[in-house]
Amino acid sequence: MAFASLFTLLDDIVSVLDDVALMTKMAAKKTAGVVGDDLALNANQVTGVKADRELPIVWAVAKGSLVNKAILVPVAILLSVFIPILIKPLLLLGGAFLCFEGVEKLLHQYLNRETAEEPRHAVGDELTDEKTKVKGAIRTDFILSAEIIIIALGVVENYGVASQAVVLAIIGIAMTVLVYGVVAVIVKTDDFGMWLMKKPSAAVQALGKGMILFMPWFMRALSVIGMLAMFLVGGGIIVHNLDFVHHFLHMLHWDTGIRSHIANLVVGVLSGALVCAVVLPLMKLMGKNAAH
Repeated sequence: MAFASLFTLLDDIVSVLDDVALMTKMAAKKTAGVVGDDLALNANQVTGVKADRELPIVWAVAKGSLVNKAILVPVAILLSVFIPILIKPLLLLGGAFLCFEGVEKLLHQYLNRETAEEPRHAVGDELTDEKTKVKGAIRTDFILSAEIIIIALGVVENYGVASQAVVLAIIGIAMTVLVYGVVAVIVKTDDFGMWLMKKPSAAVQALGKGMILFMPWFMRALSVIGMLAMFLVGGGIIVHNLDFVHHFLHMLHWDTGIRSHIANLVVGVLSGALVCAVVLPLMKLMGKNAAH
């Protein structure tokens, strides 16, 4: 009898672990857009820092990111237990914010080129104070981490509190390690390339030079991929949580296969444009009022 109870318990544990693994995989897939944006953003934030301070800054921001998630995960669990009705609105808000960020970046990239290409000041003036840079990066990470946790919570909202806590904790830690581990590799690739160029072998020198030449293109590609992922994920969240949009796409048979991805992309761009049309004038107005 005791053995039967033990086997039943072990079977329940295995079943829970299977559910946790499945939910973690689904949550990781759903949060991919935010992670791509997080990766591109953090890699760009370290640009301009002295080589010997790059890894310490990445490590400081990574620790801040873990603190952010240590705050956000319990808040998300409490939200799921006591105010679950807010999960869908927060998901929609997170999706709309992703789409807004994507469109805002497009507008900034193509409408403000002259501003972006203005000559820089002297090195002593252009380098931001390290502590200020770290604090700013951690604040940005808090917003992106909140999106990751809320999106992941939407995947596991119908499961028990214990399973939710485990999945959110795994997602939080895994995404932090992934993002800042890759950022650390990216920011040191140039140094590694320079190190290779000092080697006597011509082939190794060519490899080092190729790495240095490749990185600017890689950063641009990473930024574009992150932007597309924001539209796809943000649009997907809106499609799946706004019933009338979901039913409309289902009626047109645009809710499966490659068509669903195209639909998510279109919905993401349109949603981001709509939010920008409302938010950007308000931000400009508030800026003018603050100046007065």
